[in-house]
Amino acid sequence: MSIFSRLFGKRQAEEETARVGGMEDFMTLIRVYYQAVIASQLGISNINALPDMAVFKRTLKVPTQNNKLGVAEKARCKKMLAEIYGLSDSFFKEIDSSVKKNCKKMDDVRTYLIMFQGFSQDLMMVVGNLMQWKFRVPGIFKKMLYAMTEKTVHDIFTKNNFKDDSVRKTCGNIRQYQHVLHYSESWITEYVYNIVILAKKEPKPKA
Repeated sequence: MSIFSRLFGKRQAEEETARVGGMEDFMTLIRVYYQAVIASQLGISNINALPDMAVFKRTLKVPTQNNKLGVAEKARCKKMLAEIYGLSDSFFKEIDSSVKKNCKKMDDVRTYLIMFQGFSQDLMMVVGNLMQWKFRVPGIFKKMLYAMTEKTVHDIFTKNNFKDDSVRKTCGNIRQYQHVLHYSESWITEYVYNIVILAKKEPKPKA
């Protein structure tokens, strides 16, 4: 059983077809990184309050650094995300900054995570609607896909004359989220691009 299978608790039936470094792994590592940043910045000592990071820590046997949760886990998770998915250093810095600005105390954490979840869901809904046929571009044309993703993200924040009224309203929601979360267009492009690439690699469901 691979380290990813143990880390993310895949069932045996899923292990045979799951791709190491796939969509599920990416999103889980992203959650681990957020939880590690929150733990290190707020000084959380109860690991049970950080379920994804707890599994990550125990599975990879990450030792606690200087009796402070989140520090070593954050570094280990960042290394994995950078090595497997090629995420830039600025990507992690923006997450750190966003959490620092929005999570001053424990009561802020739940609100922040719910907000990020809503932001991600709305973002991918609009991207899926606006890119449509572009998803059929072969994954080998990564530069082209990145440019298309970059333009789509820019349109979300600058364009107002969308034909679909639901897209226009959702773009308004995304802009409100972005104002609070403080993520740049370049960060959002990198985040969305990785999800698009991974979605293209996912095996199609059997009939």
